[in-house]
Amino acid sequence: MVHKLKLEELNRIDVETFKKTEKIPLIVVLDNIRSMHNVGAAFRTGDAFLIEKIILCGITPQPPHREIHKAALGATESVDWIYENDINTAINDLKAQGFEIIGIEQTSGSQLITDFTIDKTKKYAVILGNEVDGISDEALPNIDTFLEIPQLGTKHSLNVSVCGGIVMWEFAKALK
Repeated sequence: MVHKLKLEELNRIDVETFKKTEKIPLIVVLDNIRSMHNVGAAFRTGDAFLIEKIILCGITPQPPHREIHKAALGATESVDWIYENDINTAINDLKAQGFEIIGIEQTSGSQLITDFTIDKTKKYAVILGNEVDGISDEALPNIDTFLEIPQLGTKHSLNVSVCGGIVMWEFAKALK
């Protein structure tokens, strides 16, 4: 008979083991995200897919905060993170470390994520922008590639935490 697994049956690793586990070469940059729930969701998803780190930029709220914790469920303790006020400083630092910078944004030059080939030999940083305004205009010229998620309905965008989940899953599948 099928049953729902209890927490103890899931065999999840603890935070100490997570910290020692090899991560996928993916960093998520949150550019001026205003919702603490979206920040928390990014941490929780980042934990699920073993991403390397999250960089919080601009007005993006930082842990510890009760509202972030509600969605993160402790993932702010497992996933490494830093704060960088200026998005272009973050981008330049990542480029210096050999990361390809991917903006998740609908632009005149974006391609569908389903048409993008993720190269296992590369390291990637994906930028998720503000819930209303998207990625900061001043960052656009410094981004290597723009990807968007195909959408078939009437709406022109996804919630940033949903978008982040889809993007992290696509990169995790390819890089693991």
